Amino acid sequence: MIVDSLNLAFRWKHKGQLDFVKDYQRTVDSLRKSYQAQYVVIATDYGSSSYRKEIFPDYKGNREEKRELQTPEEALAFELFLKEYSKVLETYTEEGKFPVIRFHKVEADDIAAYIVKTRRKYPSIKKIVLISSDRDWDLLIDIDVMRFSYVTTKETTFENWNEHYECEIEEYISVKCLQGDQGDNVPGVNKIGPKTAAKLVRQYGSTYDIIASLPINSKYKYIENLNAFGADNLMRNYQLMDLLEFCDTAIGAENCQKIDAILQDYIQ
Repeated sequence: MIVDSLNLAFRWKHKGQLDFVKDYQRTVDSLRKSYQAQYVVIATDYGSSSYRKEIFPDYKGNREEKRELQTPEEALAFELFLKEYSKVLETYTEEGKFPVIRFHKVEADDIAAYIVKTRRKYPSIKKIVLISSDRDWDLLIDIDVMRFSYVTTKETTFENWNEHYECEIEEYISVKCLQGDQGDNVPGVNKIGPKTAAKLVRQYGSTYDIIASLPINSKYKYIENLNAFGADNLMRNYQLMDLLEFCDTAIGAENCQKIDAILQDYIQ
C-alpha cells in the first residue's frame, strides 16, 4: 500500500482539524487492515518538482498565486496544518514501522510511479493499492495496481476503469496531454475536453502519433486549436505528466538507488 501522505493529510485540513497525528495513523492502519497490505510505504512531496519546474517554470504557479492571496488567518492556519503534518512524518520515522520516502524537490507521484514501475523486482508484491484522491495516480493503474480515494470512497481498478473514464487505460496519458491539468497549471489545447480528447486519440492514435501528424488539415475549430497548440507543447505535457516514463528522471538516479535500498531492506 502506497500512501500519498500529504494528499491524505488534507482530509483533516478540510475539516479544520489541526491535531490529527493519531487520527492519521488510525486511518492508515484501518486501510492497511481493509486491504490486507503486508507492506506500507508513506510517500510524500518535498517541495514542487525541480524536474517539472525546469521544463515549465509556471508548473503549479496557480497554487503559489493562491498562497500569496491568503489572508493572515488563512496563512497561519496553513502553517499550523503543515506543522502537524510534519509531526505525522516524524512519528512514522521515529517508530520505523513504515518507511517514509521523500526527497527534496521530488513529488510523491514520482515516488509511487517508481515503486509501481519496479515492483517486479519484489516477488512478494502481488498487488499495490494506491491511497490518494489524485486522479493523476490513475496513470499507474494496472491489473495488479488500483487506487482508493478517501474523498469519493471509491476504488479505480483495471476492471472498473470504464466506469470512471471514457478512454482506455493506455489512452489516458494521451488524453491528459491534450487536456492539460488545471490543478497543476499545465495548459492543454483550447476547447478540448475529455470527450474530444478521447475522440482524437481513437482517430489518430497516441499523442506521439498526433505530434507526428501535425499540422492536421481540417475545418474543425478544435483541430485548428490543436495545430496552434503545436507539437512542442504536446511533448512538454508528456514530459510533465507521464509518471511511469519520466519518474526516474524526476527523482534522480541517486534517489532511485535510495528507494531501491529502502525497499530491499523493507520487503522480505
